[in-house]
Amino acid sequence: MSQSEQSWKPRVIVISTLLGASIGLLTGYLLSRTAEESGGEPPKISTADAIKLAVGVIGTVRGIASLGNRQ
Repeated sequence: MSQSEQSWKPRVIVISTLLGASIGLLTGYLLSRTAEESGGEPPKISTADAIKLAVGVIGTVRGIASLGNRQ
């Protein structure tokens, strides 16, 4: 493999990391703001809600990963 063929990999990883961190930061901000607006108590997330969220995140990650298989 030539140098130019491998040079895109670190860039994709760095951009993905920054994007994931940004989405996580925004999500945390919105969750805390919503909790403050509805009484100021910490959010109570049930196990069922956490499982639903995890399944949704896994589905999203699989969808994004499958984009690399298109030719």
